[in-house]
Amino acid sequence: MLRSATAQKDLLPDVDDTSVHRQAFQQVLDEVRQRRDEFDAGSHVPRDMIERFKQIGIYRAATPKCFGGDALAPALFLQMIERISEADGSAGWVASFGSAGVYLAALPPQTLAEIYADSPDLVFAGGLFPLQPAEAVDGGWQVSGTWKFASGCKGADLLGVGIGAAGGKPRTAVFRADQVDIVENWDVVGLKGTGSHDLRVTDKHIDERWTFIRGGAATIDEPLFRYPSIAYAAQVLAVVNLGLARAALDEVSRMAAGSGITGAPKMADRAYVRIEIAKAEAQLAAARGFFYNATEQVWNSILAGHPVTPEQTSLLRLSAIHVSQAGAAVVQSAYSLAGTTAIYLRHPLQRYLRDSMVVTQHAFLSEGLYDGAGSVFLGVPPFPGYI
Repeated sequence: MLRSATAQKDLLPDVDDTSVHRQAFQQVLDEVRQRRDEFDAGSHVPRDMIERFKQIGIYRAATPKCFGGDALAPALFLQMIERISEADGSAGWVASFGSAGVYLAALPPQTLAEIYADSPDLVFAGGLFPLQPAEAVDGGWQVSGTWKFASGCKGADLLGVGIGAAGGKPRTAVFRADQVDIVENWDVVGLKGTGSHDLRVTDKHIDERWTFIRGGAATIDEPLFRYPSIAYAAQVLAVVNLGLARAALDEVSRMAAGSGITGAPKMADRAYVRIEIAKAEAQLAAARGFFYNATEQVWNSILAGHPVTPEQTSLLRLSAIHVSQAGAAVVQSAYSLAGTTAIYLRHPLQRYLRDSMVVTQHAFLSEGLYDGAGSVFLGVPPFPGYI
């Protein structure tokens, strides 16, 4: 039995036809599964697939309602990314940047009105590091440099680059996509389809009003933009491993009914397989429950009119780190159970393994961030930038 049908039955509990239509969403999932080899081979998710994501509301999910967006509750958007990631990790990772409107909300209202003038469906990507020095000029900055890891850049309308820091947080300069060169060098072991190429800007002027502090205060007063933006950025990436873990366990379930190549008993008839599957299901369910419970606690507190506390922000960050690590561990368990069958490049489990390992390498999700959470639990100041 495939457990995704029961484990994910809470998907999209409150979505109506003005945001995501269930049938359209399922059609997009089917297309992602069919095309995931194409994404890997081309090292990016093509623009026509980005357009399909727009049609199901991915790129208006974090657009302010005052500009025609949906400004979805975080848990709802996270569940959407979880399901897309179950179909393909790279596609889920690229779609996760539909949350970038939470960052962009720190732009001045006049600038936001301009970027959403034509449509609330806006695709933003960024390569913020390494931070590059920029010359302060009258009314703005003169920008040059090269930045890494711009996931989804080939399908973006706007591209952000990091030009300095303010209070430990990067200042981001926002350019139209045609003002930035993409250096195609994304040759990696996992999440190959994310197209996380380098960005290059050569002696371009940017007005001050087209820059913002990542993680800075929003200029839009709506509930979503009171949710901690850096923590949310970590969550939308971490949830990719929930989808990959679910896909890996479902793949083992499909394999369990068949006989192995050595003539050994079916996987389902082996006690050690049943034990490890049960452990993995419990591990995944526990991590998922913690993740969404923390999300809902903070969101409900915001809706009740309360300011977000450092403890709440830390809980969100901890839940993101934990679900990323737990999801990767579940994928590793599934891969190990599958034996030599899973080593072939055509087998989905090797893809899930490679993709899940790359998720945990992201700076927002490294094990070192447990230190920040532990500091908050113990009442001592966490390292700068954690909260």
